[in-house]
Amino acid sequence: MEADLHIHTTASGHGYSTIKENVEAASEKGLKTIAITDHGLRMPGAPHWYHFTNLISLPRVMQGVEVLRGVEANILDSEGNIDMPNAVISEYLDIVLAGFHDGTGYTGTTMEENTKAMVAAIKNPHVHIITHPGNPKFPVDLETVVRAAKDCNKALELNNSSFKVRPGSFPVCSQIAKLAKKYNILVSINSDAHICYNVGENAKAVALASKEGIRKNQIINSSSSEISEYLNWHKQQSKLVYKKAQ
Repeated sequence: MEADLHIHTTASGHGYSTIKENVEAASEKGLKTIAITDHGLRMPGAPHWYHFTNLISLPRVMQGVEVLRGVEANILDSEGNIDMPNAVISEYLDIVLAGFHDGTGYTGTTMEENTKAMVAAIKNPHVHIITHPGNPKFPVDLETVVRAAKDCNKALELNNSSFKVRPGSFPVCSQIAKLAKKYNILVSINSDAHICYNVGENAKAVALASKEGIRKNQIINSSSSEISEYLNWHKQQSKLVYKKAQ
């Protein structure tokens, strides 16, 4: 992987490294691109939205590493709403991840409700990647989710941290990987690092993808150029959606 697109800092409240420390770790490991994706506004301990607008103060390249400005937003409901203002996303952020988290206001409890909410988030034109969809605390109909990702050209994440911090994730992630191969959908393999030492650490998720036959051209962060093409394509799609809404 040339990039890690899911990295947290001290701004998330339960992260333990600064942007600078994460960049240094990425540079040492030979990564070309990282995304700073602190938690969205509803997460306990999350930063104020000023944090996200002030990401414009970051250099685009630090120590030879391209730094994308992003967020890991929270899925709020079955209507595709996330906890980040559209104006902030449109004007200040390069990449938007979205997923389920406890304590953020999401009230779904059944597989049907979770599936409806995740599919709605996939259809949200601002969202690029669905984070840790294999989290067993929020079960979804995996085939329905994968088909929605296919239809919307969105990426589902294989989250390396899930195998440690989300017990029971591995068999669900294995099924996601199998379906990703079957439907030829895009995936993103990320560390979900909350400390600099874990930046770029994704060996277990890479091994799973390889085992299930996911091809390199399905993995959006296999190269920095793939990420750029993917984000630019979605930027153009968002503009079309905005024009239709006017």
